[in-house]
Parts: sequence; structure tokens; C-alpha cells
Amino acid sequence: MTMASSGAPLLVVENVRKTYTRGLINRRQTFSLSADLEFSKPRIVGVIGPNGAGKTTLFEMITGSNTPTEGRIMVAGRNIQHVKPNERDRLAIHYHQSYQVRRFTTFKPPALMQSAGSDTPMVHLFDEPQFNTQDGYIGFMLEFFRKLRAEGRLVFMSVHPTTVYHLEILKEIAEEFLTVTGGRVSRSPDYASLIAEPAVRAYLGGDMLAKAETLL
Repeated sequence: MTMASSGAPLLVVENVRKTYTRGLINRRQTFSLSADLEFSKPRIVGVIGPNGAGKTTLFEMITGSNTPTEGRIMVAGRNIQHVKPNERDRLAIHYHQSYQVRRFTTFKPPALMQSAGSDTPMVHLFDEPQFNTQDGYIGFMLEFFRKLRAEGRLVFMSVHPTTVYHLEILKEIAEEFLTVTGGRVSRSPDYASLIAEPAVRAYLGGDMLAKAETLL
């Protein structure tokens, strides 16, 4: 296996901003997401936030299928937007829900772009994966995430908690957390810090927040 750039952080999301606007003449902003992050070492990162907050947008920008309005994203030392489209999944790969891989298009000729410099993905992004509660499937998936981490990968797992076992999975597997809400991405070093965040408490609300606190 080859590595893109030895010694480079696995992922740098550098002053990234994504905005969407509407209107031909009087344009108005309809969506905005900002993030500034760096991950130097293999980790398993839990990601939570309301539907429509931008979790999938963040994952798409990391894999190069969505171009940031501002900033840049470096995966293993390579600007993902400068890598040939058919090689980007050798750096970062996005699995959406039932584990299908997200695809994308580009208008820049691949001949003018650089190679990935890696044979297998360094960053794995699982977008609201489906966890079957029977026959040990959850345990199998968690061991798979741990195996990727042990092999030097950076693993993101996005979950929209609708039941207590989602929270149990997050607490068990994630070494740190990202919250996507209110147009920004915030970082928490552990589960207790995550649940203490006002934005997270407001997002979970009522019964789900009470269940989250029982796991502390």
C-alpha cells in the first residue's frame, strides 16, 4: 500500500465554508456550513446533528463530491479537489446509509489532475449506517470500524439518534465527537462533553436527552 504524503495529517478541513443561495437577481442565502478541523492520527469520530444541518454536505466535501465555497480540504496531504475523480475514493470514501458509495462528477479534465497516491482509503465516512439489532450485526460493524482504525484509518460515523441504542453505540465506539448544527461544526473530546453542549441538549431534547444522561 502506498501513502499519499508520509507524515501529513490524515485530514485537514481548512477554513471551509459551503453556502447555497436562491434567486437570479436578488440572491439570498438558503444554507451555510462552516468547519475548521484537523485530524492527525487514526480515530473513530462520532458525528451527530439534526437532519438537514449539513452532515452529509460535510462528508461530501471531504470526499470531493461537493466543492467548498471557500477553503480547502486536504486528505493525507492531497487537496481532494485536485485529485483525479476516479481515484478520490482511494483517499476518502463516503458510505451513505445502506453502505452504497456516494458518486460525483467533475468538469476539470482528469489529465490535469493529480493521482491519489494511495491504494486504499485513508478516511472512511459512514453516513447514518443502518444497524440491524439482531444476530450480532452491531458488534460485527463496530469491530469493522475498530479494524479500520487499527490499520491507520480515520473513521467517521454519523448517527441521528432516534433510540437509546444509537447513543450506546456512539458512547462505546467514538473517541471524540463532532456536532453539526446552526451552520457550524463543533468538536467534543468525549461523550460527557458532548452531552454537556447546549446545542446538543437542545437537539436531543426531552426523553432522548434523559436517556443520553443515563449513559454518563
